[in-house]
Amino acid sequence: MEYSIYKLDFQTGVHFGTGMLNESAYTFQADQLFSAMFIEALKMQKEKEFLDMTQRGNLLFSDAFPYIGQQYMVPKPMIYIEPQKKGQSEQKKAYKKLKFLPIEQLENFMNGTMDVSVDLLKEYGSFQQQTMARVRTEEDTLPFRVGTYFYYPDCGLYIILGYTKKEEKYLAEELLESLAYTGIGGKKSTGLGKYILRPVKLPEVFERHLKKDADRIILLSVGLPRDGELENALEGASYQLIRRSGFISSDTYAEELRKKKDLYVFAAGSCFEHRFEGDIYDVSDNGSHPVYRYAKPLFMGV
Repeated sequence: MEYSIYKLDFQTGVHFGTGMLNESAYTFQADQLFSAMFIEALKMQKEKEFLDMTQRGNLLFSDAFPYIGQQYMVPKPMIYIEPQKKGQSEQKKAYKKLKFLPIEQLENFMNGTMDVSVDLLKEYGSFQQQTMARVRTEEDTLPFRVGTYFYYPDCGLYIILGYTKKEEKYLAEELLESLAYTGIGGKKSTGLGKYILRPVKLPEVFERHLKKDADRIILLSVGLPRDGELENALEGASYQLIRRSGFISSDTYAEELRKKKDLYVFAAGSCFEHRFEGDIYDVSDNGSHPVYRYAKPLFMGV
């Protein structure tokens, strides 16, 4: 499999849901990206082609992770690491608090020599609450607050794309370009979530880890094994399960707004000894058409 990397240079604030309207995350997951790209594919009448590529595992996506300048952050591996400077409680607390680390520091993290005294995300962006208004009638205006995250200059999110053929890469880029104008995340109608797509050169250290045949692998996307893969995948694994839910963005699915079925998936950063293929799951609930939840893994060796 070949890999490409893309910066999402956000020109606006973003709202990535946490379950609370007045809050926002600063990253988003691969299943959110897939859903947004699938809607763009529907507009172009290329949804069957896109779905087939992803279901076969010929087109894979990572979660969206932070970048700062030319520094690309990856999720902290979900394994216990003993810092070499033993007995220093500050080091242990910093290791525990860490969420992302530069790809160049991954090996240092694994052997316990990474310097975690500096918070690299301290100058990454800022969270704000914006007051908006919902107008129902001329006499009835209801204000509400929307959590919005703003990235500092030369900061944003990046994604990794895995593909087997150039055609898959070209379709993904076409959909990502179209999505840039639509926006990703919540409150797009208010102008949030718009970005410039910037293809960049994949760092050699990143390519080396992505193509490494290692005994331990790290998940770079949400993922869920098929039933027949689950037992083998769990052997020697250390992981976090997260619940994925949300409302269905479709005017034809049902007369009223419906929620997707909940799906529990492994979070990025989960560590495994055995690879699995995962799947794209139908999370519809008695609606007029399927609703897909992406859970195909993108792995990196350590």
